[in-house]
Amino acid sequence: MKKKPFKFFGMAMTGVLAISLSACGGGGAATTNNAAGGDTGTDSSGGKSGSTENITITFQNIYPDASDPKNQMMKKIVEQYEKEHTNVKIELDSLNTDQQKLKLKTQAASKEVPDITVVNPAAQMQPFVDEDLFAPLNDMVEENGLKDTFQKGILDYYTFDGNLYALPDGNNIGVVFYNKKLMEEGGVKVPTTFEEMVDAVKTLKGKGIQPMVIGEKDSWTGSFLFMNILLRTNGGPGFLQDVLDGKKTFEDQAYVDAVQAFENLVQAGAFQDGATSFDYNSGENLFKTGKAAMYYMGSWATGGIETAEVSKDDNVGVFKFPTVGGKGNADEFMLAPGSAFAISKNSKHLDETKDFLNYFMTNFPKEAFEAKGAVGIAQNVDGDFKAAGYSDMAMNVLDLFKEVKGGDLAFDNTMNPATTQVHLSGIQGLFVEQKDPAAVAKELQAAYEENK
Repeated sequence: MKKKPFKFFGMAMTGVLAISLSACGGGGAATTNNAAGGDTGTDSSGGKSGSTENITITFQNIYPDASDPKNQMMKKIVEQYEKEHTNVKIELDSLNTDQQKLKLKTQAASKEVPDITVVNPAAQMQPFVDEDLFAPLNDMVEENGLKDTFQKGILDYYTFDGNLYALPDGNNIGVVFYNKKLMEEGGVKVPTTFEEMVDAVKTLKGKGIQPMVIGEKDSWTGSFLFMNILLRTNGGPGFLQDVLDGKKTFEDQAYVDAVQAFENLVQAGAFQDGATSFDYNSGENLFKTGKAAMYYMGSWATGGIETAEVSKDDNVGVFKFPTVGGKGNADEFMLAPGSAFAISKNSKHLDETKDFLNYFMTNFPKEAFEAKGAVGIAQNVDGDFKAAGYSDMAMNVLDLFKEVKGGDLAFDNTMNPATTQVHLSGIQGLFVEQKDPAAVAKELQAAYEENK
């Protein structure tokens, strides 16, 4: 199978986000083509699910947190589908992100991919496509109009050699959430520079307030934050693309400076003790329960935070990641086309599995909107966010989408898996011990040269 060149991944996302604004808006009503589960001209089964044979479809997902709106929305849609298709049982395999990635690698090695699984875009997804593990979804999305519910351009990140292999749940940006009460108690203001952020961390720490939290057991979380620092020290997007094009190496000053800045944040005491033993959900829950002043994450976290204890009385705000050393533009964000659902090519119930996924994604926008989880989804939303009771914080996140002037994709969505693993381990190691930034960069460059 022809490989899609990595150079493609990192382009076009600004356009995708711009399109999403017309869907999400600043709280005004927006319409979409049947994205809320309206009549598509056929029944939900597409005429393919008439069998009365009892079957089970395994639905692997990354919504394990019962308090998250997406978990609640998922279970509601599954329950609805099972009521309408009494011979079908949807078996949920709910895992956190890193657990799911590891499990899928094992399943892929033995060619035992579940009926529906979760993949990440671009470079992370390509090895599975190259192994011919997934069923093309072109016919499914075009037959019932599902394709038109997605924001323009977003499906490109999941398309290889003309075939669409997965349907994304999100289209997000990296932001910093903050606890207004704790910031006020600590006597610190929202930082507009990275240096102010480090100073705020030290001040908060000195007053017994946990400055920031992270779930670094899932090592992508530290990488996602680090990459926003690199986006600044590089003076703008494109560092990884320049490495791929041979214009830069990881020993370039921008990368070394990013490692140093990240270390400065860690050494200032930004993160909770034992951060590498907290997974994504447990790290985020520290913020959601009011135990930390700041939390850097993708805008997909908005729904879970909005409905959590910490958000009572409009207590949570959000701000852009600041400049670093006077470099970068705060209107350039980490761009995050979301994880996506793919169907096993070897599913024993391929037609029925396609039917369920079509039903799930057709109903996804409506149910996510009602569950207060529609900020940053990949499909058009038919609804007025403000009138529906979304918080001021959620409305502020939606406003940030309007200010996006560009950005970068995550490291693991751009580089090959072997190089990515060295990067993830290197960043994770900074939480455990202080290292020479130049040495960290040199080790990564060696890994890249060995695996490119």
